[in-house]
Amino acid sequence: MPENLKLIEESAKQFAQSEILPHVMEWDESQYFPVEAMKKAGHLGFLGVLVPSNYGGSGLGYQEYISVIVEIAKVCGSVGLSVAAHNSLCTGHILQFGNEEQKQKYLPKLATGEFIGAWGLTEANTGSDALRMKCVAVEDGDYFVLNGTKNWITHGISGDVAVVLARTGDLLDSRGITAFIVDRNTPGFSGGKKENKLGMRASETAELIFDNCKIHKSQVLGNVGEGFIQAMKVLDGGRISIAALSLGIAKGAYEAAVNYAKEREQFGKPIAEFQAISFKLADMATKIQAAELLTRKAADLKNRGEFVTTTSAMAKYYASEICVQIATDAVQIFGGYGYTKDFPVEKFYRDSKLCTIGEGTSEIQKLVISRNILRD
Repeated sequence: MPENLKLIEESAKQFAQSEILPHVMEWDESQYFPVEAMKKAGHLGFLGVLVPSNYGGSGLGYQEYISVIVEIAKVCGSVGLSVAAHNSLCTGHILQFGNEEQKQKYLPKLATGEFIGAWGLTEANTGSDALRMKCVAVEDGDYFVLNGTKNWITHGISGDVAVVLARTGDLLDSRGITAFIVDRNTPGFSGGKKENKLGMRASETAELIFDNCKIHKSQVLGNVGEGFIQAMKVLDGGRISIAALSLGIAKGAYEAAVNYAKEREQFGKPIAEFQAISFKLADMATKIQAAELLTRKAADLKNRGEFVTTTSAMAKYYASEICVQIATDAVQIFGGYGYTKDFPVEKFYRDSKLCTIGEGTSEIQKLVISRNILRD
């Protein structure tokens, strides 16, 4: 491992151990979104990993970014998810498609944690089927007037700024959607219902509500009508984020299971010495290795500016599915204790499932992969 990657990994690990670990279950139980911890992550450069230093970011690549997400998610999937969404979606969209004025205005605040970012694509009836979105932006002089609701939005209430996708053209037109940067204090913009979730409970998920919200044309990202195409490119990087998140949760569950199997004794010896358990651990370790290699390959392609859509979909699909399998096996290894909140694996188990759903379900990843491999 390169030296700089080791340093980043160690820094993220220390942050997770000192700032997150003591509060994990308290935040989970109360669904508390730890804004203070996010701000500290910003001070350490974890909220602007991919942002160039001239915009206040860390100026690093996707390999370093994966290491940051993995180390945080090994301790808490919720904080890992929030850090991932902030980096790859809101901040990533402005970094990739914003003009110089927009980058200067928003990236330094997002990269340092002064601002928490949100990204609004999904609606109540349009998850994977984004082209049927009902959130509409109508041109009005120098402004667009935005009306509608976005659902399942990370940082929907606490986000200081949101990148929002809204329809500016015809239904089902891939060039009929536009991306806007919307500041929290914009009249007509508010946060709505906060979701009560199975897992990832300390990562805030809520509605964005727009009621005659006037947005100046200077807040349009790129050109009018390019929003959907932009969003698909943003999700290429977002899938690497979720693969890294899955990898972190899987590693956390696996390491807890290994330690427990060495310590727990039954029939006069540690349960790790029983083939049923040792083979289960062997499968878990192998799946983690495979998922990491696929995720690192996607990062390498992304860093080099090469076509990454298929590989990032494969990484996200495989890593998220094995994350659920490994968390399930970890609970099984812990037995009855794994079903209690006194041990960490029940939380890894609950958190893991979101990885197969968020930023494109496993079924959508298979659709993306199959279309691309059959196109050749």
